[in-house]
Amino acid sequence: MRAVFVCYSGTGNTRRVCEALMGELAARGHEAELVPLIRGEALPPLTAERIVFAFPVHAFRAPAPVLAAIGALPPSAGRTVFFVRTSGEPLALNHAAVLAPRRILQKKGYRVAGDLHYVMPYNIIFRHTDGMAARMWETVVRRLPADAAAIEAGSGRLPRVGLFGRAAALAVRIEQPAMPLIGRGFSVSEDCVGCGACAARCPERNIRMGGGKPVFGGHCTGCMACAFFCPRDAVRTGILNGWRVNGAYDLTAPPAEDKEVCRYCRKSYLRYFHSYE
Repeated sequence: MRAVFVCYSGTGNTRRVCEALMGELAARGHEAELVPLIRGEALPPLTAERIVFAFPVHAFRAPAPVLAAIGALPPSAGRTVFFVRTSGEPLALNHAAVLAPRRILQKKGYRVAGDLHYVMPYNIIFRHTDGMAARMWETVVRRLPADAAAIEAGSGRLPRVGLFGRAAALAVRIEQPAMPLIGRGFSVSEDCVGCGACAARCPERNIRMGGGKPVFGGHCTGCMACAFFCPRDAVRTGILNGWRVNGAYDLTAPPAEDKEVCRYCRKSYLRYFHSYE
């Protein structure tokens, strides 16, 4: 079997999960290929037996570039598709992110066979502890055998999305058209050294270097790669600056114990962790 993972990832959480799943599939004797979703780069023909669309959840929805890529696909006679989603919290509200891509794919004749939702540390809103991040990653690793087996079998589960989840996604739908405008307000502080890391990381190619400093364009999706990976924490994210998170997590840290799980959505995190332990 051959699987292709079409991956939209800003700060790398989604890509890391994809690479782990690909490694598990390879260990089972299958071929797996990662295709990053980058603005301006056309997708190759998706002829593999399994197609996996992987993306972070943005405001309870799939990111606009993912929807655009799915919308541009040719019709298919039942080719099997899975979703891989990442979010910073294990709330069922995030399940609404499958609605639009599933609808588009099914209209084109694809068979949407399953959805795999993983919790990974925030790159916006607030910074998790390294212990929390490590326990999230430990949970991903625990899930790999069963999740790879589902992709292998072409048989998985799709989440049920209730009225509240649909309403929440509808209520914040302004995020997608608003982010290009918000992104124009991104700037850098005097700490910027003009290294260009932000421009190199941006999957939307929304940042160019001018006069030794980054210039932010009008295609931002709010992936936060620019702010997260800035080595000087110099990127200022406009009206979202109070939620800025900077610097990679240490996923090799001792995983957080139950008593160390954050208060925010605490019951949901514990339920998620325990369900795979």
